[in-house]
Amino acid sequence: MPLKVLLAEDMQILREALAELLSQEDDLEVVASVSAGDEIVPAALAWLPDVAVIDIDLPSLDGISAAALLRERLPSCRSLILTALNRPGQVRRALAAGVQGFLPKDVKPGELAAAIRTVAAGGRVIDAALALSALEAGESPLTPRESEVLRMSATGAQPAEIAERLFLSYGTVRNYLTTAVVKLGARNRVDAIRIATESGWL
Repeated sequence: MPLKVLLAEDMQILREALAELLSQEDDLEVVASVSAGDEIVPAALAWLPDVAVIDIDLPSLDGISAAALLRERLPSCRSLILTALNRPGQVRRALAAGVQGFLPKDVKPGELAAAIRTVAAGGRVIDAALALSALEAGESPLTPRESEVLRMSATGAQPAEIAERLFLSYGTVRNYLTTAVVKLGARNRVDAIRIATESGWL
């Protein structure tokens, strides 16, 4: 039986190219492809793939958050993240989310196919250059709650909306945002989001 693969990529031309390349492998079968992060779990529950190949930058829900949710809802499906940017903190965040593979988007088709097989077999595949950058960059100074509030703020959510969604007081959310700005040495909330995003901490 071929390994069943789910693809999550928002660029249609790239998603179709990946599907075509992987379909040329006798032991791989792309059973589903989606264009947004919040479509991953429903598609996975419907098709029960062995491996989900997920772009890190997806609309609705980012790839790492989607992979964490997928691990919770369908533990049998393993995740492999593809990224176009070298943001050191992303590797740490991905590993914390239980991701088994983390590769650059310019990986060769044969290497991607081999990585999918390794991940499906229970192994891990982390690009060496990305892993080294993660080790050199250090960990995020933000607490999980500060990161969550800042991540929601990055989507355009206002403090009052964040407070309502997280069942926190308005003042508590403002305090989290202020603390994040101070810890990151940022000028303001927008600058804090930029710094955290570029470091791969969001």
